[in-house]
Amino acid sequence: MFNKNDERAISAIRALSIAQIEAANSGHPGLPMGASPMAYVLWNKFLKANPNNANWFNRDRFVLSAGHGSSMLYSLLHLSGYDVGIDDLKDFRQLGAKAAGHPERGHIDGVEVTTGPLGQGFAQAVGIAMAEKHLAAMYNKDDAQIIDHYTYVLCGDGDLMEGISYESMSLAGHLNLSKLIVLYDSNDICLDGATNTTFSEDIKKRAEALNWNYLRVDDGRDLDQIYEAISKAKGNIQGPTIIEVKTIIGYGSTNQGTNKVHGAPIGKEEFIKAKEIYEWTEDDFNIPDDVYDTFKEGIVKTGEEENQKWDDLLDKYQEKYPEDYKNLMAGINRELPENFIDEVKKYSSEDNALATRASNGEIIQDLAKITPNFWGGSADLFSSNKTNIKDTVAFTDKTPEGRNVWYGVREFAMAAIGNGIIAHGGTWHHVSTFFVFTDYLKPAIRLSALSKLPLTYVMTHDSIAVGEDGPTHEPIEQLAMIRSIPDCIMLRPADANETRLAWKYALESQEKPVVMALTRQNVGNLEETENITDINKGAYIISDCEKTPDLILIATGSEVELALETKALLKDKNIRVVSMPSMELFREQDEAYKEEILPKEVKNRVSIEMASTFGWAEWTGTDGLNIGIDTFGLSGKGDEVTEEFGFTAETIVETINNKFYK
Repeated sequence: MFNKNDERAISAIRALSIAQIEAANSGHPGLPMGASPMAYVLWNKFLKANPNNANWFNRDRFVLSAGHGSSMLYSLLHLSGYDVGIDDLKDFRQLGAKAAGHPERGHIDGVEVTTGPLGQGFAQAVGIAMAEKHLAAMYNKDDAQIIDHYTYVLCGDGDLMEGISYESMSLAGHLNLSKLIVLYDSNDICLDGATNTTFSEDIKKRAEALNWNYLRVDDGRDLDQIYEAISKAKGNIQGPTIIEVKTIIGYGSTNQGTNKVHGAPIGKEEFIKAKEIYEWTEDDFNIPDDVYDTFKEGIVKTGEEENQKWDDLLDKYQEKYPEDYKNLMAGINRELPENFIDEVKKYSSEDNALATRASNGEIIQDLAKITPNFWGGSADLFSSNKTNIKDTVAFTDKTPEGRNVWYGVREFAMAAIGNGIIAHGGTWHHVSTFFVFTDYLKPAIRLSALSKLPLTYVMTHDSIAVGEDGPTHEPIEQLAMIRSIPDCIMLRPADANETRLAWKYALESQEKPVVMALTRQNVGNLEETENITDINKGAYIISDCEKTPDLILIATGSEVELALETKALLKDKNIRVVSMPSMELFREQDEAYKEEILPKEVKNRVSIEMASTFGWAEWTGTDGLNIGIDTFGLSGKGDEVTEEFGFTAETIVETINNKFYK
């Protein structure tokens, strides 16, 4: 099965990986030196991918969850013919280089998801496998398996120590994601030393308890054992599979098998010795043609053939199933019908007051009718978040076409899995929980933004108006936290119509994740929002005065209604009210628009928001007044708690008068 050409290819991967690290004088050589054999077997003997068409939709996905092994991934990408040149490898970890310290989606050809924060790659892979299973159930026909691929992961001990790996493994096993295969680089070493000081669990028992198949390769250098294990894993139709591959970290170094080779260059002398063991005589970054030929005869040839077969199948699919083809391609291209928002209910001020979580629930039903590629989930809070799609079933092993994902109480995994679903492509997905639990989601939200993944986060119960659940469930600092994440859009709509337009922005977003904060308590449907067509500029004048304003009230969410009530009590003043559903979008506008909304000459500005005042000085200035909450909340009835914190029009008027109208 394997010959000298395969051994030379593995030596090339190792040597090229070490050369990158030595050139940068930075990196993690241990994993590439130990795990290259399993990576090679997977990559060149099993992976269905086309390096000449990296975004081919039905490709197998490979996720390097142990992202610190990036130099190995870049070596594989280069040798396989992806758009990764030798010069890119020479620039490993340098400023502006494509070969970044850890793999970044969209930054270099062939990287499926951004990894590095351990465990998140694993969870994203679960999301990718879920997306494959869902789309296959929606679009495959007896005569056309149009969605049919595997998701492969290479993880390490650190990934499996992370709590998110338990959450995501649990859900993957429950959902019977049989086309998810994990290669576990089991080398018994982590950064500080041997794993027996921190990690003694039985992975086989853990896997079996979580409804996974477990396989073991005793020698990570035995290519036939690795091949046999992956073949067996692909034959499993019940449950995902984890293959524990016993490797020697830093194989070939005199410090192999120790933490000394985990996260630091091995040095030139050690590199020379390692190359002798690998029987590799080439200069650094020099790859002979015969090695490239090995990959051309493997992944490249197979990938091009499989890609062509799929293209031919897709042509037949289009002819026989035109409506399904149209919907599938719309999802792949992330295209919605023109003016799709017109099909979503608009609200009148004469309608009953609704919590924005409730109006959001109604809006979701309309969106689900517009595109079949719209689905979402909740962390055991569908009944509270109101984010379930009613005209469907749950996404389960038996009903993978279902559009409601019951994530269970696994908030962090839910968010990372959502990232994987979006990275896979073909659908719009949303995840939901209470807004205060963005604390659990933060690392994944950050990765959404860094990865340019437009996942929608629907966060309800957005303020102290939650009430009886008390300060553990009342968000204070969360708005400021989310707003601090670069390239992440925080939307806090004032009422049902702003919520409707928040969804318009979220579904049209191609790169930025959106976090919506929605109320538990009822809010009026404002007459002032009935005719707005979008909130894409982040802020707008919701109520103005005839003359130049002598005071501007700026509010978000439910407090917009409160700001309007405050203005009504100050009817003898020239007051403008600005709704600011998104600081981030407003910040992106040109200076002319910002001046139109918040004229520099108007120094008297007041922000009203039932959350931390952190960050509001950007809009209210040094002379402004920020009405918010800079302590934890209280337990009690929602309206009593808000009154206790001064969020009534009468109290705000008194505060404003004391500040500006003495």
